[in-house]
Amino acid sequence: MYAFKLGTTMQKLSAKLFNRLTTGGEIFKFPKKCFGQPAAKTHPHLIQAGEVTPGLTKTEYQQRRYNLMQKIIEKESGTHLDSHIVIIPAAAKTYMTQDIPYPFRQNTEFFYLCGFLEPDSLLILEGKPGSLPDHRATLFVPKKDPQKELWDGPRSGIDGAVEITGVDSAHNVEDLGIYLSHYIRDNKNFMTWYDYSRPAHSTYHGREITQFLRDNNYQYIKNPRPLIHSLRVIKSAAECQLMQKTCSIASQAFIDVMKSSHPGVNEAHLYAKMDYECRIKGAEFLAYPPVVAGGNRANTIHYINNNQIILGGEMVLMDAGCECHGYASDITRTWPVSGKFTDPQIELYEALLEVQEQCFLICGQTDVSMEDIFLEMLALLGTQLKRLKVINSDVSGINIQKKTRQFCPHHVSHHLGMDVHDTDEIPRSVKLVPGMCLTIEPGIYIPANCPDVPKEFHGIGIRIEDDVLISNNGPVNLTAECPKHPSDIECVMKRN
Repeated sequence: MYAFKLGTTMQKLSAKLFNRLTTGGEIFKFPKKCFGQPAAKTHPHLIQAGEVTPGLTKTEYQQRRYNLMQKIIEKESGTHLDSHIVIIPAAAKTYMTQDIPYPFRQNTEFFYLCGFLEPDSLLILEGKPGSLPDHRATLFVPKKDPQKELWDGPRSGIDGAVEITGVDSAHNVEDLGIYLSHYIRDNKNFMTWYDYSRPAHSTYHGREITQFLRDNNYQYIKNPRPLIHSLRVIKSAAECQLMQKTCSIASQAFIDVMKSSHPGVNEAHLYAKMDYECRIKGAEFLAYPPVVAGGNRANTIHYINNNQIILGGEMVLMDAGCECHGYASDITRTWPVSGKFTDPQIELYEALLEVQEQCFLICGQTDVSMEDIFLEMLALLGTQLKRLKVINSDVSGINIQKKTRQFCPHHVSHHLGMDVHDTDEIPRSVKLVPGMCLTIEPGIYIPANCPDVPKEFHGIGIRIEDDVLISNNGPVNLTAECPKHPSDIECVMKRN
């Protein structure tokens, strides 16, 4: 439980106590070097020397910044511009009520470019045409403040930010306005790269950044998100290892959740079990509010109430994943809480599984996009639904696609990475290339009392979702550890 903040007198006393603590008083001696995030000096069990975040080195973050500036300068080659400034704010610390913060998650674009995890920070990149790789990276960070650090934990400060991330320099964020003012004074004919349409930090946007744009008469503004996403969509070798780690954690957690299922279980208990198992296995938190939908509730695609009892004879659809060191997994499995599929359930399940596995194989073909996989999924699923008499046998041509979409209204795939629905600036029509990660997730949803569908299928909703890495040797199922074949699921759930 959070403590109430102290009055003025008590605050002074607590500050004195903090001074004793931080100067090596008799009560306790903190380590000499403290940072606002895990570092090799403070968390050697988690981070190796030279890494900014687990598995990712300063060199990799520097290369990302270089790649962005290179794309910018190449994109604007031939123009009259003399220089470029890129402004990427961190996320703000937000509160659910007075003094009680929401769990913090860093702005992904900021995280990708520097790995700094403290809220209310900001990154500026400056480059000149023809000067690469001689561009400059500057962090603006919350200043050291013993009183605030007593309540909220240590801050890295200017020196710590440079030491952790390897940027060229750092300043207190209070100096941001002065820095931007000097930039306008010293530079003419420059392009500002800033996401003006979706500001990541409303305070900096409404204050220092808007003033900067106003002082420059709102000239030459472009959004860097498309360029950043074109980099993020291709994962490095280190990122692929992190993707495998987060997918393995979630896969193993799913097995434990399946084992804990039983008739009469509350959806909330399965949610809690997933959360616990992911954290205990090394993830920081769940990647998104999970869907834990028993019975007919599985036909609500984004059902997240997770507060009902799952009866014997019903299946549960769970869509869940975790976030580990900044990378997300996204898995869906559907299984009978009794441990045994009924005949109608297994008929629909095996039909969908065949479609899902065929879609996985399509990922290995050349010159294929997620949109191509989606169209193929509709054709494959339509054939299965006709065989099961869910769709009338006389439906043909484009009408099969239309009818199939009534039973699977969502797309079959999306990019995956630092965000669950990753790099949304990249169209699904872009061809898949090695280094991309995506989901394959067809579904069949037949609500209760669905007309013109065999009654035994009513109230059944099924989705099967795996995470796939496109490699030079073909598609790799990152979530292969998570059981999805009916016999494997029933074996996992077999009770002694």
